[in-house]
Amino acid sequence: MRNLKVFISYNGAEYHGFQRQENAVSVQEIVENTIGKLLKTEPPVIYGCSRTDAGVHARRFCFNVKIENNIPCVGFVKGMNTLLPDDIAVLSCEEADDDFHARFCTKAKEYVYLINNKPERDVFLRKLAYHYPFPLDIEKMQSAASLFVGEHDFSAFCRSEGKKRVKSTVRTIYSVSVSETGGIVEIKIKGNGFLYNMVRIIAGTLIYISEGKRSVSDIENALVTGDRELAGITLPPDGLYLNEVCY
Repeated sequence: MRNLKVFISYNGAEYHGFQRQENAVSVQEIVENTIGKLLKTEPPVIYGCSRTDAGVHARRFCFNVKIENNIPCVGFVKGMNTLLPDDIAVLSCEEADDDFHARFCTKAKEYVYLINNKPERDVFLRKLAYHYPFPLDIEKMQSAASLFVGEHDFSAFCRSEGKKRVKSTVRTIYSVSVSETGGIVEIKIKGNGFLYNMVRIIAGTLIYISEGKRSVSDIENALVTGDRELAGITLPPDGLYLNEVCY
């Protein structure tokens, strides 16, 4: 039995997240069925590094899959990319140790949230970036972003039902940056793990900071008290990308 470590990218606009769903099409379902077609077997179960919500994208998403077929890794990549739909691509494939698990072996993840900050809509960024047509105070957002770095209880930055999925809402954030190029604002967050909707709520909070609807003290109090009302809105999934997974 071989354990393959595979990196893919996908445009999640047409999928109900990565994880297989009973009544909706997911990335996992498409990839598993494609592996089965390539290897001429029953679709195997793949183990992803993250769930990712409906409409969320991934630039480098990792999964592992155990197969008995002796197809070379280069053949696996070429074959999968021939059979997969245009919005999913296999980037690489390599042999992994038998105990490698794409989720449980993760050391860190990096997410990016893209905001189209131009006054007009860009039809070519539809479902790929959140359109916010009003001026953003990037320096103010950068200053507030530093408050999230470190080990904190992020329960105020998590959708309520997401708290039931985890044993602890404490996470460590290694870095948060806010930058702007050509009217596109990029919020980049790297940490050891993330809660349900956490990145989208942090991004919404930084917009509220720019607008003056939230203050630095609000963020500090939210991290201490867990009060969701002190954070910002949950931004749409369109602008969210799983950017990198570190092992």
